[in-house]
Amino acid sequence: MPGDDDLPAWQRLDVWLWHARFLRQRADCASLVRGGLVRLNRQATDKPHARLRPGDVLTLPLRGHVKVVRILALAPRRGPATQARLLYEEITE
Repeated sequence: MPGDDDLPAWQRLDVWLWHARFLRQRADCASLVRGGLVRLNRQATDKPHARLRPGDVLTLPLRGHVKVVRILALAPRRGPATQARLLYEEITE
């Protein structure tokens, strides 16, 4: 993405989830994390402000399924779905 050099080395978990379009509102992303159902690198977290870095692995309960994704990039803003899909890769067993 253009301007990637301007991005910090980490991003808040709730902000990244919103930028990656896992949920429609940032408040919903924060609530999902606060519920203690999200795992960051296999460790349960209830902190929406947890630091997320490229290479981290997230485990999320979404729409009746468990989704495991590896973070590929951080995002400076919430863009279109086609760009959001480039921020992560799904890990399947």
